[in-house]
Amino acid sequence: MPKFTFARANAAKLLSTPLYALGRIASVLVRRNPDFWVFSCGSGVGEGALELYRHAQSANPSLRLVWLARDRNDLAEARRIGLTAAPRTGWRGFRLTLRAGVIVVTHGLGDANRYGTHGAFIVQLWHGIPLKKIQLDSPTTFRGVAPGLLRALYRRNASAIHFVPAASETSAERLRSAFGLPESRVVVTGDPRDDIVLRDAGPARELLAHGIGGYGTDRVILFAPTWRDGEPDPVIPTSAEWTAIAEFLERTASILVVRPHPHSVSEYGTGPGFSGRIRLLPASVQNDINPVLPAVDVLVTDFSSIAFDFALLGRPIAFLAPDVEHYAATRGLYEPYRAFSGGTEVSTWADVLALLADPAALTRLAAHSEALATRHQKFRDGRNTERVYGELLTRLGRLA
Repeated sequence: MPKFTFARANAAKLLSTPLYALGRIASVLVRRNPDFWVFSCGSGVGEGALELYRHAQSANPSLRLVWLARDRNDLAEARRIGLTAAPRTGWRGFRLTLRAGVIVVTHGLGDANRYGTHGAFIVQLWHGIPLKKIQLDSPTTFRGVAPGLLRALYRRNASAIHFVPAASETSAERLRSAFGLPESRVVVTGDPRDDIVLRDAGPARELLAHGIGGYGTDRVILFAPTWRDGEPDPVIPTSAEWTAIAEFLERTASILVVRPHPHSVSEYGTGPGFSGRIRLLPASVQNDINPVLPAVDVLVTDFSSIAFDFALLGRPIAFLAPDVEHYAATRGLYEPYRAFSGGTEVSTWADVLALLADPAALTRLAAHSEALATRHQKFRDGRNTERVYGELLTRLGRLA
């Protein structure tokens, strides 16, 4: 299956323009039910949409809630964990989306059935605190044919969003800019996807052990690089680096859990061949990484917003970014990279291993992690979902 790129996705959007028009016509003819809410997530069953579904279900059992699944695997998973679920595509997905009074998404309107969203109250939870420029702010968003038309389509779709939760005022400013929304629609409530990061580590350890085949009491190092829109990951280890990593892991009683981005085009599958201490945890095994984070001792990443989530734990983050200048120039960042990394970034795996072997360096990295959370996370009480639900009810009341 071809990997996602903005150019490919944008071409599909342009080709489906007539279906959007038909959906708008249908939305005029079909009455929406304010007590019927649909939820979906672009990466699978999880993230903030799952947190909000469960909270709404507990808070008001009279609400009718349906999870719209991407595919058969998601449909089976949603039903396995007790959600009422249906496919998002086809006539049924269109009809359910068309009747829903509230639509909750994490990536875009296409998380639900994109042709049936017009006229609903749309909650855009997004999927992390932005460091990389996104949506209207990013030049990569409009790759492909007719960039002017694409920008107009993005802006029109974004204008339909009624409520975006944010983790902090810094995040809120970025989200307002990215979606072209007024201040009133982006509210600092905390991000629902982060509540699970602050819960007990026991279930996280069980989940991780299930995903990678067990690991005992070894120190867990998670390597989670970001996506580069179809370009190879420059942080993927060479054979010599895999060998050095394997020796380090053996020497320090550690394991390296490799989490490629779901859209990555790079091949990480050779890593486990160098050592049983190198394990893969692909999105096909664990689509939502946040429930695993409490089991992680050290994070290695580059530009990924996972750093903001993991920072809530106050544990060390090693920033490996050999392509800072290129990435910042092509994708764009909301702040200088050194503000994100605290000036601790390195460019080789040898540098990363040196940091991980140095107790003083780990202490400094943990201190920066704490500072990152203080700056980007207003709340650390595990009640973000509760605040989002309360804000949603308030806003629905204003519309009544």
